[in-house]
Amino acid sequence: MFDVFTSPELTNLLHSLNTEINLFTEIFWVVIATVLSMIGGAIGGMILAGKDIGYKFAATIGSLFAPAGVIPALILGLLMLNVLSNL
Repeated sequence: MFDVFTSPELTNLLHSLNTEINLFTEIFWVVIATVLSMIGGAIGGMILAGKDIGYKFAATIGSLFAPAGVIPALILGLLMLNVLSNL
């Protein structure tokens, strides 16, 4: 069980996620940012409009609209990092 956490493949993967910018790392970070923004949007939607339109509906709408701002910003940031790292 603990061999998985100490394997060289996992160590290389985690190292590449922090140091290299390629297609795999960009897709990975976009997925992570989308999931986290959906969670944050659901919480924000429940706080802002939970009493008015219902907590479940507010969480659904918040989780759908939150990635609309996060995904383009993340892609633009990763593209800028890629350009700056190649200078």
